[in-house]
Amino acid sequence: MKNVAVIGAGTMGNGIAHTFAQSGFKVQLIDINEASLKKGMETISKNLDRMVTKEKISEANKSDTLGNITTFTDISKGVENVALVVEAATENVDLKLKIFNQLDDLCQEETILATNTSSISITQIAAVTSRPDKVIGMHFMNPVPIMKLVEIIRGYSTSDQVTNTIMELSKTLGKIPTEVNDYPGFVANRILMPMINESIETLYNGVAGVSEIDTVMKLGMAHPMGPLQLADFIGLDVCLSILNVMYDGFKNPKYAPCPLLANMVRAGKLGVKSGEGFYDYSKSRKAEKVASQFT
Repeated sequence: MKNVAVIGAGTMGNGIAHTFAQSGFKVQLIDINEASLKKGMETISKNLDRMVTKEKISEANKSDTLGNITTFTDISKGVENVALVVEAATENVDLKLKIFNQLDDLCQEETILATNTSSISITQIAAVTSRPDKVIGMHFMNPVPIMKLVEIIRGYSTSDQVTNTIMELSKTLGKIPTEVNDYPGFVANRILMPMINESIETLYNGVAGVSEIDTVMKLGMAHPMGPLQLADFIGLDVCLSILNVMYDGFKNPKYAPCPLLANMVRAGKLGVKSGEGFYDYSKSRKAEKVASQFT
């Protein structure tokens, strides 16, 4: 398994492509938007430059990594002759179902189809294919080249052989794979998102301000970043989507998104990627200045 395709050149997609390519895989990076592909490749190059500066890799390693990636806007050409496809498109169930239905028609019969979804049912995604035994969740953490965990999620019909193959493959990437079962939010987001949502509720109810909430969690709980800063980093739209998936899946009010989160997403205040969330990122991508709405 040396040829893989990655669908989506955004934050997660380019990170996944980077990780595979740096490990010696030939990567076919696919996105319908040429500008997104260009931006994704620029991000990979910048991240590799940082690694060169820190002497973690050599210039030759950087060159080899970039040389292992080929970009495509045509999905049918992009998935030719690959043993694995990793889908990393937007966290939207209808879009993912459409992509997997298309992949089932385009890919060779033995190709494994993986999704980087952070909350959507693997069983539901697999059901739109004729190969549910070969569909699996491969949930990387952001930033992909740095974070060690990969959640491996078995769908109802995912075979032992496919699960074992993806577990071993993850190890060759220098990751630590952890197998979990297919329930909304899996493990990482089932625990993380209620914490983020409760942090937003705490702000919404006027218990404390943005920086105060984050300071308590960083200094009191030894979290590397506060939950509101982390929400901005993930993307408030992504947080809202995951919470909605869990709320719909469990029908439990504890997963209901805070109204403040929903309003911020409606207003386009999505965090780092939009320039403002709980913090103002107009001058720096660091969470140094609280957004004016919360001061």
